[in-house]
Amino acid sequence: MTFWDALDEIVEKHRIVIDRPEGSPHPRFPDSIYPLDYGYLDGTSGGDGSGIDVWRGSNNQKTVVGTIITIDLLKSDTEVKILVGCTDEEVEIVLRYLNSYTQSGILVKRED
Repeated sequence: MTFWDALDEIVEKHRIVIDRPEGSPHPRFPDSIYPLDYGYLDGTSGGDGSGIDVWRGSNNQKTVVGTIITIDLLKSDTEVKILVGCTDEEVEIVLRYLNSYTQSGILVKRED
């Protein structure tokens, strides 16, 4: 099983919960507006102890198109965020969003 196969399986098996819809402000930083739907996979555990983070794009399919690995200097942590159903343009929008304020992220794009 490849990395991408494993991600496909975990995304397929767990419900995506969108707790920060596109256009909503960040709960602690109200000037930071979410450019796409953002949430987590219910019943999973990510690096911060909460569910695995997910950015959901406009394609309604549960297709994993890549991941973004982030570092947040305020929280002193790193995380992996799964990109589901995102167009190339939406991936770039998320990258710009995550490479602002006190965080940085790099894209690992699915190539298969």
